[in-house]
Amino acid sequence: MLRSEAISMSARIVVINDDESILDLFRMLLEGEGYEVLTSVETMENVEDVERLKPDLVILDLKIGMQQEGWTMMQKLRMYPPTKAVPIILCTAALNEVREQESVLEDKGIPVVYKPFDIDEILKAIHSVLPDPDKKASSHKK
Repeated sequence: MLRSEAISMSARIVVINDDESILDLFRMLLEGEGYEVLTSVETMENVEDVERLKPDLVILDLKIGMQQEGWTMMQKLRMYPPTKAVPIILCTAALNEVREQESVLEDKGIPVVYKPFDIDEILKAIHSVLPDPDKKASSHKK
């Protein structure tokens, strides 16, 4: 279910969200900012699948389907040595669930952007964890 829309030397962002319209919005927004975007409507069972994508950032919804699969995925990414340093941004409407864990997320350096989000808000979160796309393009080696 993973799609890559732009092949370039820019920072690679993996967006996981069960809402196709949100994925389309992220794709349009982030490609316009110069990022390479890979999207998925479901979490990946094996973190090795994420590792193979070599993401520079993962934007993850907390609730995928009726479960908190995003939370589980985030924990797996943090526990797996090859992906533990990949920045993660939670982008979710699950306000109450995240508020209970907000201090833990802050301690781990995981920004949270609540839906519905302002475009500037998500871009600010992305820019806080990723270098400028133009600078990344000159240093990214595949």
